[in-house]
Amino acid sequence: MTTSEAPSPPQGGPSLARRLALLAVGWSAATLVVAALILALLFQQAALRRFDAGLSDLIDNLISGTTVEAGEVLAPALTDLRALRAYSGRYWAIAEPTPDGGVRVLVPSRSLWDSELRTPADLAARLRANPGRLTAFDVTGPQAGERLRAVARWTTLPGRQAPLIVIAAEDRAPIDRDVRAFATTTAIAFALLGAGLIVAVVVQVRVGLSPLFRLGREVADVRRGKSERLGGAYPSELQPLTEELNALVAHNQETVERQRTHVGNLAHALKTPISVMMTEAAQRPGPLAEVVSRQADVMRQQVDHHLRRARAAARAQGPGERTPVAEVLDELARTLERIFRDKNLTIDWDASDDLWFAGERQDFMEIAGNAMENAGKWGRSRVRVRAIPLDGERLSLTIEDDGPGLAPEQREAVIRRGARLDESAPGSGLGLSIIDELARAYRGALKLGASDLGGLAVSLELPRADS
Repeated sequence: MTTSEAPSPPQGGPSLARRLALLAVGWSAATLVVAALILALLFQQAALRRFDAGLSDLIDNLISGTTVEAGEVLAPALTDLRALRAYSGRYWAIAEPTPDGGVRVLVPSRSLWDSELRTPADLAARLRANPGRLTAFDVTGPQAGERLRAVARWTTLPGRQAPLIVIAAEDRAPIDRDVRAFATTTAIAFALLGAGLIVAVVVQVRVGLSPLFRLGREVADVRRGKSERLGGAYPSELQPLTEELNALVAHNQETVERQRTHVGNLAHALKTPISVMMTEAAQRPGPLAEVVSRQADVMRQQVDHHLRRARAAARAQGPGERTPVAEVLDELARTLERIFRDKNLTIDWDASDDLWFAGERQDFMEIAGNAMENAGKWGRSRVRVRAIPLDGERLSLTIEDDGPGLAPEQREAVIRRGARLDESAPGSGLGLSIIDELARAYRGALKLGASDLGGLAVSLELPRADS
């Protein structure tokens, strides 16, 4: 299949609104996660400080009530019932450091029953380095899976020269449950806050950038021919931009009008001498006059072709116009059926009423008309025309006939300007070349292929306007 295509426009990147929203959401989410972790950690530390303070009070009571009689350490009779019940989760012990750096329990609480309170191997060294200060640590309790929070203090008592180590411990499961509950509640609260912030950020970005979105739509309307200039009210930050865009549109319109004027002047300047040459040749018959007349006619056709191409390029650069596809195809079909009525030609066309060509009516009639006329000329009795939308910006126009068609190697040749594979057929051979040039002027594409009707299929991709 022969293809003649215009370069496709570059694809845009992610939208500014999306990038800003993602950046704001990511930053907010990271901030909330860090804040939640810091709050949970602070709560845990505060809970442990309160827990250690309770154990410190127990140590103070033990130290104040412990006595030494005949070298034996006697513990006070505490009223804490939990310390009296076996494996209750609240324990204490009065111990002494051993020469090898360990700790030997002298008086355990009744709650330890027949178990011992485990201590870190370096506890004695740590307490000796900080006498009188509390040392907190975590140990395993006497029951399976029991975790204890413990504090210890290095102290001395009257009547005993050797130092003592007083240890108090308690099951830390309640504090761990409180920390987990707080972390869960904080996570839920921050998740709800994060969801609210995300919604607020998205709304703020959309509202903040809505003037830009509206400006983009107005620029698109100008390009598609729905309006001639930007007329909306915009914030002061965007007002200079809208004024410059309006000035650019006005300048572009002036440039297009100048091009059209120059093209018209050129047409008059060239056609008048050509007409004079053809008139003079017609009045003086002869071999030379025949050559001059034939070549002048070719010159006129070539001038018409290039002027048509220049006008199409100028119109394609200007503000968009719209042409109803169905209306033009119906008009062309009726006209061509009358022209080819001697061969009983039937033109079957189909296009929706809301399909519009983004360009001038004259150009679309020339594109579709040349293709349909070519199909009518070579077709035996039937021509099929279909116009369908491809997307919001493009439409497809396909013209098929039931004629002899073209071999693949011939399709490239017929697009070349003025090429004719059958010199006996009427015309200058510019039909498909004109279609190709006009399609390119509108950044479209022309493809030649085989039709299931048996003849040639001319497929065009053209710009589409909004209905």
